[in-house]
This record gives sequence, C-alpha cells and structure tokens, in this order.
Amino acid sequence: MLQRIPAPTTARLLRAGDRGWLVELPSGGATSIAAAIHDQPWAAQVAEVVPAAKTVLVTAIDCAWTDALGSALVSLLEEALDRPGPGRRPRTIEIPVHYDGPDLTEVADALGLGVADVAREHAAAEHVVGFFGFAPGFAYIDGCPDVLALPRRTSPRTRIEAGYVAIAGNQTVVYPGGTPGGWHLIGHTERRLWNPGNNPPNRLEVGDRVAFRVVTRC
Repeated sequence: MLQRIPAPTTARLLRAGDRGWLVELPSGGATSIAAAIHDQPWAAQVAEVVPAAKTVLVTAIDCAWTDALGSALVSLLEEALDRPGPGRRPRTIEIPVHYDGPDLTEVADALGLGVADVAREHAAAEHVVGFFGFAPGFAYIDGCPDVLALPRRTSPRTRIEAGYVAIAGNQTVVYPGGTPGGWHLIGHTERRLWNPGNNPPNRLEVGDRVAFRVVTRC
C-alpha cells in the first residue's frame, strides 16, 4: 500500500506497508536524512532506517505508531531541508585489508598499475558509507579514487564469501557473505562487519568514514 501525505516540495513521503514510510529525495541527501532520523528522540520507535541513493525507507516498531511516524518525518524534513545541521558526528571505522584478492592482478593490468599501487591508492582514499542495499549488510562505500575506477565484471560470481573487499566505479563493498557479485575482488579482511547475531548486526552505519589499512602488500 502506498499513501502520499504532505511533505516539503523538495521531498515526497510515501506510505510503504503497514509500518513504513518511503522518503524520496530527488536531489539526494539520503545519508544526512538517515543520520538525522537516528538523532531524533522518537528514534526509539523506529525499527529500521534504510537509505539508498535518493530514498530512505523508515519503518516503525509497531504499526500503531505509523501515522505518528509520518508526522514526525514531515517535521524532520521541513527542518532539515530548511536549516540543515551537522547531524550525527561521523565515526571512523578502520578495516585492515590483505590486498591479495583473486582479481587484483587483472585490475592492476587493466589500469596500467602495479598491484602495490592499487593497494596504496585504495587505502589512501577517503571512503564514506553511502547507503545499504542489495542484501542485508551490503554497504555501498563511496570514495574509491578515479584512478581505480572500473566497470563491474562481465561475468558475476554466483557466491562470494564474507570479508572480500571489492571495487567497481567509485565505490567499494565488503561482502557480507553468501551473495552473488560482479565487483572486482582486490583483497579480504578478517574483520566481520555483518553478524545477524549482534545488535545491531551492522558494524557500519551510513555516514561512517572507512579507513582501509594495508596489512600485506603484494
């Protein structure tokens, strides 16, 4: 069920199911809106906040609070879009990486670089978690430098284990495990970023800065 309610002219708020609202942001800014939602006193009534490139899906813990959540989101959008503030202070999450992925040599050859150059350029860049999508725990991390930009592989793998670090375009992912994938595997980390048994299950949050640290050079 989709039900539209009034929202600022630069955003749309659509009802999504019995507990959710979808915030559409034609000009982007989903990361900052998601961070602002987490900072609200009513965030305890929110079950999940799922930002994408230009949308944020927000679901209530209890369907009885869905209408109130919609009203709270309208107020938040009006305030955030009229008077943007700093939002949640970003964290820096360090991820040690062994740059030894099965695609590393192929990536280096395609870019005209050495494998050590790929590791150095990737680790030196400024990375930020942009949004989650595709699968639980699948974080799209912005900031892969232009010098490493490549399209996705023409032949995706059917299953990739947890911890593989991969690049495509100007983004990096750390595979949560068990998903297919067409990104270039340039390394792996032993740090577990997605664990359904933890609360919260994600080690990363939207807006976090990610520092990839070289463990072994190739």
